[in-house]
Amino acid sequence: MSQGNAALDRLFVTFQQALAGRYSIDRELGRGGMGIVYMAREVHLDRVVAIKLLPPERVVAQPQLRDRFLREARLAAKLSHPNIIPIHAVEERDGFVYYVMAFVDGETLTQRVRSRGPLPATEAARMLREVAWALSYAHGQGLVHRDVKPDNILLEHASGRVLVADFGIAAAAGEASSDGIAGTPEFMSPEQALGASVDARSDLYALGATAFYAFSGRFPFEGGTPTEVLAKQVTEAAPPLATMGLPVPRKIASLVDHCLAKDPAQRPQNAQALAEQLGVALEKRRELPAPLRAFAKRARLNGSGTMLAGMALLPASLSVAFVVGATVGYLPARIAGFTTFALGLTAVPFAYLVSSARRILKMGFRHEDVAPAFDAELEQAKEELAVERRPTRITAFFERWLGRLVKSSAIVWAALLAAVWSPLGYIAPWLANAVGFSWGISGTVMAVSAIALVAFKQRHSDVDTEFWARLWKGPIGKAAFAIAKRFVGRNAIATAMTHRATELSLGMAAEQLYEQLPKEQRQNLGDLPGVLRRLQEDAQSLRKRYEELQQTLNEAGGGSSMPAFADVRALRDSIHAKLGDAVAAMETIRLNLLRLHAGSVTVESLTTHLGLAADVSAEVERLIRGQDEVERALKFPRESAATPV
Repeated sequence: MSQGNAALDRLFVTFQQALAGRYSIDRELGRGGMGIVYMAREVHLDRVVAIKLLPPERVVAQPQLRDRFLREARLAAKLSHPNIIPIHAVEERDGFVYYVMAFVDGETLTQRVRSRGPLPATEAARMLREVAWALSYAHGQGLVHRDVKPDNILLEHASGRVLVADFGIAAAAGEASSDGIAGTPEFMSPEQALGASVDARSDLYALGATAFYAFSGRFPFEGGTPTEVLAKQVTEAAPPLATMGLPVPRKIASLVDHCLAKDPAQRPQNAQALAEQLGVALEKRRELPAPLRAFAKRARLNGSGTMLAGMALLPASLSVAFVVGATVGYLPARIAGFTTFALGLTAVPFAYLVSSARRILKMGFRHEDVAPAFDAELEQAKEELAVERRPTRITAFFERWLGRLVKSSAIVWAALLAAVWSPLGYIAPWLANAVGFSWGISGTVMAVSAIALVAFKQRHSDVDTEFWARLWKGPIGKAAFAIAKRFVGRNAIATAMTHRATELSLGMAAEQLYEQLPKEQRQNLGDLPGVLRRLQEDAQSLRKRYEELQQTLNEAGGGSSMPAFADVRALRDSIHAKLGDAVAAMETIRLNLLRLHAGSVTVESLTTHLGLAADVSAEVERLIRGQDEVERALKFPRESAATPV
């Protein structure tokens, strides 16, 4: 047995003797500069616990540590929060200073990243939010952690719950770097590295560094020595997550970057604000129903295939033209050929749109559900492409020349098209046929080069999904749903509305109540569906604008409290209030429709509320029309937020 192992065994035996009758130590779980952690069983309560022992040699060498350690540990023992490991006891016995905490069957964040790599974006964001909740609670009790790091964050196996350990105890135990500064260099805030006083914002910086590690598997600052790391913490800016090719949502990456701001004033205002912002980012990525996800994915695959099938009728149209021209005449040949081609480009794809819309309608979804599905698909594709594929010089070269080929072939195609419709066919039929054949060839070249160009662009941007998203969300998609609705029948499945925004759920519920009314009552209610649709669209526009303004303030970090942002905050608040008015107007219509079904109100009283709702819509539209003023209000604060302090 080596001398080191003998010393360890002596400490284990001596410490167990001191705890005999109260705790039965099973094994050592780990050790660090501030102590040794044992797994033990509490005898009287027959429960598994973890015991952290302050190294006896440090107590002897630094007697002042004893009182400070006990004081801070007892303060931490008063914390009671689902995301903080509870401390059962803080004691001193036979010269041993230790505390007893709940045993967590899990692994530290460090172990998780080292064994399985960086956390997925959504999992890491949830982890950060739970740590932020724990920090917010502790800060509210006047306790700063001072050593937030992956080793002090535990992930429980059974529940996935995140728990934070060692509040304030690292600093109390005097765990220091080589420069005598308490803490872990890779996760220290600049003010802590300089030995200045720290507050809750220092914990947010450490949480930002921890998040950086969770997302990337590396530290924001690395060096050969602790001193080198500390110097970088003070003088260098952390690399933005968005520039590292990681599949991290833009809003979450921005929050991490602002936690790592050198100036504490530029970090989030507090841990609770950070948790709320993470919650908003996670809510934006909430899971959509499987049929909607499949609809968005298949739209680009099946839709693109249908488009190609339609374009394949271009050479077929030439064959039809030649056959008709040989049997009937030149003018009928032109009409037949162009009719075939037009049907290929319009009727075939639109028939696909109607068929797809009918299928999703039968599952209980509406046209309003399509936009969130495509938005989620585009966001996910953007994150994936940022990691997997990036533009290169070769792809840029081919894109440039393919673009020129598309333009030149389009010009030739248009010129030959004019020649085909000229009197050339009556003057020289054989020449007209040659021109028509050349027109088909140029059209084929244009189509093939356009497809190749899209294929190259698709390597770094989701071109086809963007195209189909615009198509489905626009008037063509609405028309397809309107036509498909006539062929659905009464077999549509009722679906839950939890995936829908409040205004969409209210609008659809009110529309269903309206459609169930007798025809005479519907006629007397005038354009109630139109009022509902306008309120729906207004509420969605306001919600989007509110989120943009809130994001601007979030990106400004603590700077959002500066006077320069007063106009932005006021505008955000007014938009939020108007959003509430629009949703309340929809709610009033829905409730009155319910009363109308029950016979407790008249159509006349409901039309009065419709007039009030129309007034609300008009006010909202006036506010939306002031978008240019919004942009002018945003311009200065955004520039201010981007200017280094």
